[in-house]
Amino acid sequence: MDGPDFTLEEAAGARHGVIVAGVDEVGRGPLAGPVYAAAVVLDPALIPPGLDDSKKLTAAKRAALHDAICEMAVVSVASATVEEIDTLNILRASHLAMCRAVAGLPHMPRLALVDGNLLPADLPCAGQAVIKGDGLSLSIAAASIVAKFRRDCVMQDLAQHYPDYGWQTNMGYPSKSHRSALQKYGVTPYHRRSFKPVHNILYQDKNQSD
Repeated sequence: MDGPDFTLEEAAGARHGVIVAGVDEVGRGPLAGPVYAAAVVLDPALIPPGLDDSKKLTAAKRAALHDAICEMAVVSVASATVEEIDTLNILRASHLAMCRAVAGLPHMPRLALVDGNLLPADLPCAGQAVIKGDGLSLSIAAASIVAKFRRDCVMQDLAQHYPDYGWQTNMGYPSKSHRSALQKYGVTPYHRRSFKPVHNILYQDKNQSD
């Protein structure tokens, strides 16, 4: 079968009342903005049709599925700030956002299916790392859609305050236009100073002022 299914959730007992959450994060690659994570517990009898890896969906489809997921499933969303990313590093900040999302669920899952090859060290329940999980597990796919939609909304809002960087379309990722704007307009409070392109501009500006 193409696309994600409910096999991993069923193996963990999801159809017998066991709480199984899918967990995914969005925003590890951008030069700006927070990293977002979502934890989603699907109702086996009410799974929205069309769930897939968020990267394979159009923005309109993600928005519609986000609303359907929030209506039919139990959803928790969390983030880690730019300051936390720069302090901890992006991997640990992503894991922090995941842990916060799981902890925010009204009932602790028996198992969290976590996208990727590493489990967060502080995950508040048992976990299973699932490589390319957003293409395998419906719960992880749902989490990827929710996290992507919520983060995109934040970046589109920030773009209203910092219109020169194109965040409404590039979402903070290092597109050519975003990198050019960084060179031209400098670094905002929402840029990740620990990321090399941003760090280099700050270092370059410091050298020029010395």
